[in-house]
Amino acid sequence: MSLTIGLIREGKTPPDKRVPLTPKKCVEAQTSFPGLQIVVQSSPIRSYADQEYRDLGLEVRDDVSACDVLMGVKEVPVDQLIPNKTYLFFSHTVKKQPANRKLLQAVLKKNITLIDYELLTNEHGERIVAFGRYAGIVGAYNGLLTYGRKHNLYDLKPAWQCVDMDDMQEEFFKVKKLPPIKMAVTGSGRVAQGALEVLDRMGIRRVSVYDYLYLDFNEPVYTQLRSSDYNRRRDGRVWDTQNFHQHPEEYESTFGNFLPVTDLLIACAYWHPAAPLLFTEADTRQPDFRINTIADVTCDVNGSVPTTKRSSTIAEPAFDYNPITGELEPAYSRPENITEMAVDNLPCELPRNASRDFGRQLIDKVLPHLLGPDAEGVIARATIAKAGQLTERYQYLSDYVAETANV
Repeated sequence: MSLTIGLIREGKTPPDKRVPLTPKKCVEAQTSFPGLQIVVQSSPIRSYADQEYRDLGLEVRDDVSACDVLMGVKEVPVDQLIPNKTYLFFSHTVKKQPANRKLLQAVLKKNITLIDYELLTNEHGERIVAFGRYAGIVGAYNGLLTYGRKHNLYDLKPAWQCVDMDDMQEEFFKVKKLPPIKMAVTGSGRVAQGALEVLDRMGIRRVSVYDYLYLDFNEPVYTQLRSSDYNRRRDGRVWDTQNFHQHPEEYESTFGNFLPVTDLLIACAYWHPAAPLLFTEADTRQPDFRINTIADVTCDVNGSVPTTKRSSTIAEPAFDYNPITGELEPAYSRPENITEMAVDNLPCELPRNASRDFGRQLIDKVLPHLLGPDAEGVIARATIAKAGQLTERYQYLSDYVAETANV
């Protein structure tokens, strides 16, 4: 089929430098799918300059309104939405997020078809495109950066100041100044795998959960904690992963076992609001609470990590939590505080790498369905609105878009 995709410039503030398709991925997509043409909207902030697209023969122009499909990354500002178009971006509306109500209302009013990346899944319900790996990569790096600054051990260059991941890896040697601390990484998905990738490349030794709990080491070590390692059923029955995901309220946390032996917590596990917290604020006041630095990569405010009372920014990534008062203070205020990194848009710090990774997923797992018959329903499942109407799968958003609110 003949189709023109327009890569739109990001309009959200603060600006996002990521792109759905890099210049090379655009060329690959056009070669792989006859009839596909990709047009790039000019942008002064994109991590790949306009000229990089032009150098590979791609058309760059200011007006992409003639394109059939418009593809971005973050939410499109309401005043920039073009009527009667098909859009792909992360809309952050399916959980009825108040901040984006007006966005979805405008999508419907302007007769737009909206396909949300977050909802693109395979037949098993697993997401097929995400920036999660780079959230984990940057999150683990930021965690080590924060620990080094807190203890005056070394000074890593912030990830956002690195040209790309190769540049960032030049900093890894500095963490050899780490004392024999213990680090716990929660989770087993894309985010956690990204974090483990960094720790392994830094040369930090991985140990079993048992050894982590009961042995001492003369070097820094880390362990990976899956849900079964720090939760248990309230009724005492055997662990059931599927049941945990379906009924998290029937489980309780055993993360208390790790509080006396962990120095740096890197939280990468998906958390459901009905699931147990890792620990409580009261726990932080106990004499055996050892964690002094936290990288909350998942960044659920008032979620699994109760000290995450707010998210932080790329410019100011860390803050302190005072266990005595329960209040937040400026980062590195006093040694006895818990210092936390809770940036909620971590992949933006390595936009070129993250964009390359995302583009690979789009070409392999999404474009065949977008440009073909979509027999498996991949695009259909991710379509929130079609021609200005909520699709059947997302009718539950009707009251959300019917409400008026100041946002």
